[in-house]
Amino acid sequence: MTDALDKIRRGTNEIISVDELKKKLASGKKLRVKLGVDPTAPDLHLGHTVIINKLKTFQDLGHQVVFLIGDFTASIGDPSGRSETRPMMTDEQIAANIKTYTTQVFKILDESKTEVVYNSKWLNELGIKGLLGLASRNTVAQMLVRDDFEKRYKEDKPISIVEFMYPMLQAYDSVALKADVELGGNDQKFNLLLGRDMQRDYGQEAQVVITMPLLEGTDGVKKMSKSYNNYIALNDAPKDMFGKIMSVSDELMYKYYELLTQADLKTIKTLHPKEAKIALALEITERYHGKVEAQKAKEEFEKVFAKKDIPDDIEEFKINLAIKLADLLVNSGMVSSKNEARRLIEQGGVKIDSQKVSQDVEIKPGKSFILQAGKRKFKKIV
Repeated sequence: MTDALDKIRRGTNEIISVDELKKKLASGKKLRVKLGVDPTAPDLHLGHTVIINKLKTFQDLGHQVVFLIGDFTASIGDPSGRSETRPMMTDEQIAANIKTYTTQVFKILDESKTEVVYNSKWLNELGIKGLLGLASRNTVAQMLVRDDFEKRYKEDKPISIVEFMYPMLQAYDSVALKADVELGGNDQKFNLLLGRDMQRDYGQEAQVVITMPLLEGTDGVKKMSKSYNNYIALNDAPKDMFGKIMSVSDELMYKYYELLTQADLKTIKTLHPKEAKIALALEITERYHGKVEAQKAKEEFEKVFAKKDIPDDIEEFKINLAIKLADLLVNSGMVSSKNEARRLIEQGGVKIDSQKVSQDVEIKPGKSFILQAGKRKFKKIV
């Protein structure tokens, strides 16, 4: 049991409580381990996999993992860590995102041993009477204990009543599933603990709560999120995934090792940081794209960055009229806005045929050339 507990503890933020977990593990029971994910975006990223990897640990130890897709709660949106109310999603948006979730999560979990459930199954059945019953179990004062709600209340920012409902609905999920353990990010602690309370209210044994740290994105500052454009998506092309991992700081690299792999950290820290980072990029890229594609991505990275070469397969973009460089960067899809293009030009991040261009010059049709934006983006302008 000690070995199993050590594997579960690795990289965790908090276990509530360790003694309860030891007792559950010692019982020999096949534990029901729950992770809920709302399909609020089409792509999962490495930040999501921190918790999914912990779910895999339980699966490898022989327990029943339950991957809950919050198709009902997604329409509300989890308020955890939010400074404002989320816009409500449509049924069509939720359905489209659900299609990609199971495909991506089974790159980590064993599909044949995973129970996939949708919380609309029991939450739709609650009806208004059931919802009022849930609401009666909690007070406004109790909800305002949450850091994010408290902060918004003090700053006079609106909090919708439906957002108060979200933690209660997530807690009821644990009742419906008879969860023994629930996993979540450390920003989910309030919701997870509410699940323990609600299970007791319904006469069930309280679930063990395990929180995981939030993974910083490639900027090394903010949590990994599509909103911050610092994410590494599971659906990223192999060369993009490899390149993004190679761009993270050495300090963050070791956190990625701890949370995203089972590698021995003492051994990793004996390696040169660059060697360790290449090994990390290879392992993660291989996990989601296979060994052949991961090796190609490594070779491409070394060709472009280590040897300062230009990649072989560059997309072409055709022009037939004179155009300003900033407009060309935007129109070719290399940057998202003209302001970003101008800033990149001024900072020396744009090259034409390997030569830096520091002004927003006019580009005229004629000879083809290679346009480079930043370290990883190339286009052949024809």
